[in-house]
Amino acid sequence: MGHREDLLEGAKRCLLEKGFLETTARDIVRESGTNLASIGYHYGSKDALLAQAYVDLIENVSLAFDEVPDGDDPTGDGSLARFERSWENVIRTFTENRSTWRLGLEVMVHADRLPGVREHLARASGAARSGLVAMFLGGPEPAPTDPLAVTAGGFYSTLLQGLMVQWFFDPGTTPTGAELAEGLRQVMAAADRP
Repeated sequence: MGHREDLLEGAKRCLLEKGFLETTARDIVRESGTNLASIGYHYGSKDALLAQAYVDLIENVSLAFDEVPDGDDPTGDGSLARFERSWENVIRTFTENRSTWRLGLEVMVHADRLPGVREHLARASGAARSGLVAMFLGGPEPAPTDPLAVTAGGFYSTLLQGLMVQWFFDPGTTPTGAELAEGLRQVMAAADRP
C-alpha cells in the first residue's frame, strides 16, 4: 500500500479504538507508519481523513444490509417483506459492528466539536440516502439530488438514525424489522382514512 491507503487504514483503526475526539494526527501517523505531512498532502486535513475513514467503515457495514439467506430474495422491490428484511439486517449490524455505529453517535452528539468532520460527512449524506433508497425500494441508486433520494432517502435515513439511538440506549426495546414493517402498515392504513 502507499501512504494514502496506509493513512486511511491507520485512521480506521484509530477511530475504532479511540473515536473522533480522542484521535490525533500523531496517533494516525504512528498507526499508519507514515508522517504528518502526508495527511495534508493526501487528504488536506486530519478531519477530512477521519471523515473518509468513517465513510469507508460505514460502507463496509452497509454491505450486510442487503444480505439474503441462501442467496434467494423472495421479496419484491419496495415490498413490506423487503422493508422488514432490510431492517433486520441493519439491526444485526448494530451488534456486529458496534464500534462503527458508536462513531456515528459520537458525531451526532459532538458535532459542534467536530466541525471539519461534520462538514465532510454532510456532503456524503446524499450518497447515503441514495443507497438507502436502492436498498429498500430496489433498482439502481438515484442521484443524491433526485427527489426520491431527498424524500424517501431522507425518510429511511431518519428511521436509521433514530433506530440506532434507540438501540444504543436500550437494545431490548428496539423494534424488530417485523415491528417496523407492522408500524409502517398501520401508519399507511391510518393515512388512507378520510
